[in-house]
Amino acid sequence: MRAFKRSSPLRQSLLSLAMASALGAGHVQAGEVEVLHWWTSGGEAEAVGELRDLLEAEGHNWKDFAVAGGGGDSAMTVLKSRAMSGNPPAAAQIKGPEIQEWGELGLLGNLDPVAEEGNWDALLPEVVADIMRHDGHYVAVPVNVHRVNWLWANPEVLADAGVAVPTTWDELSPPARPCTRRGTCRWPMAASPGRMPPPSRPWC
Repeated sequence: MRAFKRSSPLRQSLLSLAMASALGAGHVQAGEVEVLHWWTSGGEAEAVGELRDLLEAEGHNWKDFAVAGGGGDSAMTVLKSRAMSGNPPAAAQIKGPEIQEWGELGLLGNLDPVAEEGNWDALLPEVVADIMRHDGHYVAVPVNVHRVNWLWANPEVLADAGVAVPTTWDELSPPARPCTRRGTCRWPMAASPGRMPPPSRPWC
C-alpha cells in the first residue's frame, strides 16, 4: 500500500508510520487512516482485517474504503478521481509497476524513516525493495507479492518423454511435441472459487 501526500503534513506523517506498523515501525500519535483497497472477498478480506487489527493496535483508526471489482481497475478509477480532485485517501493499494507513475506525479509520501527503523534494506529482497522506492526513497509498504510469469511443468511427464524442463520461451514448444505423441496433452489453468483464468492454448 502507498502513502499519499495530503495538504496536512501531520496526516502524511501519521500515515507513513501507521501503514508501516505491521513491519515494526515505532509509535506515533493516533489518527484516522483512510485506506482504499480492492481486497473484498474471502481470504483477501481476511488479510485486510489483519492489517486493520495491526493498525488499530497502534492506536489508529482504520477507515475502510473498499472498491470491489475489476481486479483493482475500479479502485484505480476511484483513486485517480480522488487524487485529481485534491482529496486522495491517506493510503491506497496499488500494484507494484504503477508506483513509479504515482511517484512522478509527486503524490507519494517519503517512508525512509519508517524503512530505516524497520531495517527494510536488510529484510526485503532487493527486487521487492526496488519496487517500493521512487527516486531512491521508500514510498510504499509491501503487503504481498504477485508474480505473473510463472510456468508450471510436470518433471515426471517430461522425463518420461525424454525431454528436459524448459527454462526459456524458445524451449517451451519442442518438449510439448513428444508429450503429445505419448498422449499427454494438458490445458494448464489455476482457479479459485469465483475466479477463472483467461482462455489460453493447451500446451501440446
